[in-house]
Amino acid sequence: MKTATMALLFVAATASAHVAPLESFETKPILADLKDLRALNIPVLAKDERIEVGYAIVTPLMQQRIQERAHQVGKCGGFEDLSQDVMLHSKGFDKMLQSLADIQEKNELYERAPFKILSLTKDARIEAALTEVSESNLRSYVTWLSSFPNRNNRDPQPNRHVDEMKQRLEAMLGNATIPYEISIIGHTSTKQNSIRVRLPGSERPNEIVVLGGHLDSINQSWGGDKAAPGADDNASGSANLIEALRILMNKEQPKRTVEIFWYAGEESGLLGSAEIAKQYKAEKKDVVAVLQLDMTLFPGSGELVIGSMTDFTSAWLRDYLKAMNETYLHARVVDDKCGYGCSDHASWNRQGYPALMPFEATFRNSNQNIHTAKDVISPASNFKHSAVYTKIALVMAMDLANSQARQPY
Repeated sequence: MKTATMALLFVAATASAHVAPLESFETKPILADLKDLRALNIPVLAKDERIEVGYAIVTPLMQQRIQERAHQVGKCGGFEDLSQDVMLHSKGFDKMLQSLADIQEKNELYERAPFKILSLTKDARIEAALTEVSESNLRSYVTWLSSFPNRNNRDPQPNRHVDEMKQRLEAMLGNATIPYEISIIGHTSTKQNSIRVRLPGSERPNEIVVLGGHLDSINQSWGGDKAAPGADDNASGSANLIEALRILMNKEQPKRTVEIFWYAGEESGLLGSAEIAKQYKAEKKDVVAVLQLDMTLFPGSGELVIGSMTDFTSAWLRDYLKAMNETYLHARVVDDKCGYGCSDHASWNRQGYPALMPFEATFRNSNQNIHTAKDVISPASNFKHSAVYTKIALVMAMDLANSQARQPY
């Protein structure tokens, strides 16, 4: 939706871009939730009221204020850094926001259509694999990751935990009975690296199921201890993926390729996932589904209550989650929203890929200790609850990656 104010803002932004590059002012373009931008009085250069997303160019101070607000309202992430997308003109704004609106419209059409409710046929092999999920393993992984002083992408040594993680994964995968590839992915937007483990498909390797979570952590609290253990945010989701990989590596090779990512720099604007998703789109990769696991340890809405984020995710995959739950998980799925850029699924959604974000609770009832030194394993941590999210990853890798199902729109 355009306004006279927006038009003036964009003339000013374009004019300043001709005077000097953005980098000289240490500014960056972002996408963020309109409510957050307005609450902070950050000038919005373009917006779409239908999807409640705004485009802005922010200074480092503005970025800090957005991150502080994300902490205050319980968000992980909070915006998407578009520094890799040069879009300083009206057509660029319009195209970017219209694309997001089109994705939402297709989701809404799917939800209104008289489709049969998705159902899954119970598979004894999947049921057996789910029993292998170990709560003690999850605790061990979270304990290890949260023992680092921080995992911030701006730390002077941003890859200490990344390098050690890769070594641990390599040692674990040494016992794998199926083919695999493990690689470090470097980025231009951050010195921190992402990790990818690829389990190539036996029949349709060009069709990809992505399982991901961010590996970094941040402390946004005022003063005091700046340690960022990030046990829940997001050692928990990272641990779920390690445990899922441990089980998958000795199962049958999937028919579709399964790729597991531990992303860099999510807390600074979805940096790692944004670059990866953009590259996949440019290379026309056929990503059938994307799972994002970010915060799974705090059962704020009750044990085994899953918050399914409905904004900037795929309606089809949300139905798939409900069918999966009915067949295998036997938890309770509650729909909710978390706003634009609350985690890495937004990067994939913006590129047009179907994404799913099952969360530890409803947004309002999520862990309030994230982004502080208090985000540690505590009596409130619940590994039985967290284990459900490992099971979600396993079902997607063993059911969806062995089927021909895909989003019908």
